[in-house]
Amino acid sequence: RLAELNARFAPLSPEDRIRALYAEFPREKVLFTSSFGTSAVILLHMFSRIEPLQQVHFIDTTYHFPETLAYRQQLTDLLGLHVVDVRPEEWKNKFTQEDQTWAKDPDFCCSINKVEPLDAIKPNFDVWVSGLMGHQNTQRQDRNVFGMGGDMLKFHPIIDMTEAEMNAYFKLHDLPEHPLQQSGYGSIGCVQCTINGQGRSGRWMGTNKSECGLHT
Repeated sequence: RLAELNARFAPLSPEDRIRALYAEFPREKVLFTSSFGTSAVILLHMFSRIEPLQQVHFIDTTYHFPETLAYRQQLTDLLGLHVVDVRPEEWKNKFTQEDQTWAKDPDFCCSINKVEPLDAIKPNFDVWVSGLMGHQNTQRQDRNVFGMGGDMLKFHPIIDMTEAEMNAYFKLHDLPEHPLQQSGYGSIGCVQCTINGQGRSGRWMGTNKSECGLHT
């Protein structure tokens, strides 16, 4: 099944991949998540034009930059998005705040505030859409259009989009950048674990961590 899907979808453009997705799966069974980070608007723009009623799930860790939340609202208004917040259990999130878990065990902090909340809703869906791009880091460069995330089918419609193609898409559609991008932030996560830096180099600085755990 995986090989067959990749064989059919790989030759298509990202937009045609998205159109073909809805021939395979009903909208209600498609889980589309977005971080509203530096490159997120590309996929949000594509889906808003192809399937405007698709819900967009946003994991609200409570640790987002104010600029990210403002950008989320800007894109929601601009593209007419239907955004659904996914939040961690309140008592667990409060524990990470009081314990400052991100400084002691960032993997555990991500697990509580990102991975567990999303795992709780995954059973409601058949396929998970993600905006991963292969050029972002070595862990992503060998992924295919379709893959598996645990027991769940994952769909990466822009996995093979180059950085040059990404920049061209921004210009072609006159899309707004994340407010922190001009300050040198190439990738943006939680406040405590993100500094400015090229690509994903500013994420979890000083550790060997490069992924939050959602896509590994």
